[in-house]
Amino acid sequence: MERLLTRVAVEGVVKTFGSTSVLRGVTLSLGAGSVTVLTGPNGAGKSTLLSILSTQTKPTRGKVQYLTGQGRALEPRAARARIGWVSHQPQAYLELSARENLELTAELHGAPPARVAAVEERMGMQEFGRKPVHSLSRGQLQRVALGRALVTEPDFLLLDEPWTGLDQLAGSWLLEVIREQATAGAIVFIVSHQRDVIEQLGAREVCLSSGLVRSAQAAAGAS
Repeated sequence: MERLLTRVAVEGVVKTFGSTSVLRGVTLSLGAGSVTVLTGPNGAGKSTLLSILSTQTKPTRGKVQYLTGQGRALEPRAARARIGWVSHQPQAYLELSARENLELTAELHGAPPARVAAVEERMGMQEFGRKPVHSLSRGQLQRVALGRALVTEPDFLLLDEPWTGLDQLAGSWLLEVIREQATAGAIVFIVSHQRDVIEQLGAREVCLSSGLVRSAQAAAGAS
């Protein structure tokens, strides 16, 4: 599939809430096929940055540009259609079944029905796909949330602590899914406290502390 969004440029992003500065001038460049893991202590501004990248929150100053392969900047609304976001709390319709959640998301974004079946299989949802979401385990909820993000074939995938509630087997499965997305050309940006995934994914680590990027480096052995 041809990717519309191929680079995200974060330029001097500042975010304040009243007199509190949460982000104090963040600059990053994220390219197609890359995996970036955002680390840092609680209160560093990680979730705020993720919310800004997803277009859910506007920066106080600075800007985020969503760029096509031709260097054209997309408006936030157009960029939002190319973004898949899994928040720390899986956002799904609790009374609908897991499959119905996928179907609704696909319908809203114009994705074909065949895409729902493909994602349901890749997420391993066959056994619980007909169950209402409120009855699912935390690990199953994570699969539904990730499935909803992937059913639209996003160019930019944002994941907030996606390993929460997953056992070792499911965690390894998630690593595979992330690698697949990056290989297919998606931009993958992950907030995680699990530092071992940086090396496992060959990801770039960006450390955020007190609202500033303190370091940005590739994992050992990463290309």
